[in-house]
Amino acid sequence: MKKTVFTGSGVAIATPMNADGSVNFEKLDNLIDFHLENKTDAIISCGTTGESATLSHEEHCKVLEHTIRRVNKKIPVIAGTGSNDTAYSLELAKEAASYGADALLSVTPYYNKTSQAGLVKHFTYVADRVDLPMILYNVPSRTGCNILPETYLELSKHPNIVATKEANGNISAIAKTIALCGDNLDVYSGNDDQIVPILALGGKGVISVFANICPSQTHDICQKFFDGDLDGSRKMFLEYLALMEALFMDVNPIPVKEAMNQMGMECGPCRLPLCDMSNAAKEKLTAILKEYKLI
Repeated sequence: MKKTVFTGSGVAIATPMNADGSVNFEKLDNLIDFHLENKTDAIISCGTTGESATLSHEEHCKVLEHTIRRVNKKIPVIAGTGSNDTAYSLELAKEAASYGADALLSVTPYYNKTSQAGLVKHFTYVADRVDLPMILYNVPSRTGCNILPETYLELSKHPNIVATKEANGNISAIAKTIALCGDNLDVYSGNDDQIVPILALGGKGVISVFANICPSQTHDICQKFFDGDLDGSRKMFLEYLALMEALFMDVNPIPVKEAMNQMGMECGPCRLPLCDMSNAAKEKLTAILKEYKLI
C-alpha cells in the first residue's frame, strides 16, 4: 500500500500580488502562517488558484521555493508542476524536488490535450524521472481533457503515482475509479461542494479553494468525518455550501481573492486575463461574507 501524502484539508493557496502585478512575498508569508495556525493539513502551491498559468518560470520556482522554506516541513507542501508540455512538466518537477517539496500536483495536458494512451505516457514519463509522490489533477472543465477510471487503474500501478485531485464533477466516475484502484490511488475532492460525498466513497480529503478563507472549517469538516461524527461533518458541510458556491460565481480565483481582500488579507488583484468582478457581483459576495460573519 502506498503512503498517503496527507489527509484532511489541503489549501490550493492563492498567490498574493502587489498593485503592479508582481508577487507579494510578504503577504504570502502571512497567508502561510495563517494556514499553519488554523489547522490546514497541507499547502498546494502554484495550482489553479495560485495563478500558475500566468507566473513566469522564474516566478513559479521562486514561489515554490519560498513556500517550502517558510512551511519548513510543518505540514506537506505539494508543488504544482503540471504542464501541457511533458518535458517542461518534468523540468518543474525536478526544480520542486530540489527545493524539498513533499509531493507534486500534475494537471492533465491542456489545449493540445491528448488521448488516454497519451495521458499514461505523459504522467509515466515524469513519474519515472522524479522520486516524489505524484498527485494527478483532473479538471476537464478547464483543460478539455478527462482521465477515465480505466486510465487511473493503469496509472495507479506506478509506485510514484499515489493520488488524484478529482474535479470532474462526476461522482459515478469517481466511485468507479476508487472501486478499480483501491489502495493504490488516494482520491482528494477537487471541488469544495463534493467534500463529504467523496469522503463517503473513501476519499482522503480535499484540495480546497474554500480553505483560503475558512481553513479551520474545511479541516473540521474532514476531521469530523474521520472521527466518525458523520452527522457533524455533513451538517457543517451543508452549512457552508452556499459560501463554497459563492467562491465560484466568477472564474476561480477571482471571487476567492476578492473575498480575501474584503477580509483584510490584502491578497491583491488577479493577473490578466482575469479581471475584477463587477460591482454587482462584489456586493453579492459582500452580503454572503457578512451572512457568514467573515467581515
